[in-house]
Amino acid sequence: MQQRPLGRTGRSVSAIGLGTWQLGADWGAVSEEDALAVLAASVEHGVTLFDTADVYGDGRSESLIGRFLAGRPGHGITVATKMGRRLPQEPENYTPENFRAWTERSRANLGVETLDLVQLHCPPSAVIDDAATYDALDALVADGAIAAYGVSVETCAQALAAIARPHVTNVQIIFNPFRLKPLDEVLPAAEAAGVAIFARVPLASGLLSGKYTSTTSFAENDHRSYNRQGEAFDRGETFSGVDYEVGLAAAAELAAAVPEGVSLPAATLAWIASRPGVTSAIPGARNVGQAESNADAAAALWGGFDVDAFDAVVNDVYDRRLREAIHPLW
Repeated sequence: MQQRPLGRTGRSVSAIGLGTWQLGADWGAVSEEDALAVLAASVEHGVTLFDTADVYGDGRSESLIGRFLAGRPGHGITVATKMGRRLPQEPENYTPENFRAWTERSRANLGVETLDLVQLHCPPSAVIDDAATYDALDALVADGAIAAYGVSVETCAQALAAIARPHVTNVQIIFNPFRLKPLDEVLPAAEAAGVAIFARVPLASGLLSGKYTSTTSFAENDHRSYNRQGEAFDRGETFSGVDYEVGLAAAAELAAAVPEGVSLPAATLAWIASRPGVTSAIPGARNVGQAESNADAAAALWGGFDVDAFDAVVNDVYDRRLREAIHPLW
């Protein structure tokens, strides 16, 4: 597994990380045993970045990670958490007092004195644009509550605004074959500024797993059931905002272009990780098999997989099936 610089922090993180939304909630039930097994399998395959949030299972994801790492001194894992969604996403709630309360809670959940990396969790644009936001985050760094900070965003415009701030370590943004707009400006700007990019929702909520059909059903408490039109949060978070049937057809075309012996998820993650400016792709995993499959993307990337050929197919499929509906929105 390749390790890459985490912005200006002096740390390195794996090119394929682990997103842990599914270890909290919103993807159906994942047992504690399965969650801890996913963490262990990921580490065994070279993953050194866990991405979580204080609202994933109301802290369950953070707490499970804290328990897992407590028994592994010197583990070398960077835990990136997020804050800002414990209250409505309104600018007046992003105060220094709330920042401190949220980080205190995450420190307790994770069992650490200093959080490795805290990202604002898709705040409103007004918060990203406000210099006071970064003053408050700088104060947390100065106090030793956090070591570094970044911003998770919904739109490319938000990403560019965050990248322009001098102490931002990373930007987390949805980027996958169904969401190519970050290629236009965000990735070049981040690379030029020395800001890390975490590619989230890399498999489009599983659409790019190649396993779903028009009859696939999801649990009632799975966001892929209740948020397809943005009923609970930004529509782009579920299937990357792509219509489900359109996504199935696009995924089928991509799968047909993958050589024998390479899965569509591995090809997708390898393609994402190979794009200039991307630091880490952070797929989720609900079980050990998925964790191992995600790590296989590293083997595909460094094992001779023709990323350029796949890139040509990605762009063709996007231009024909998705660009008109998706590119203007985020």
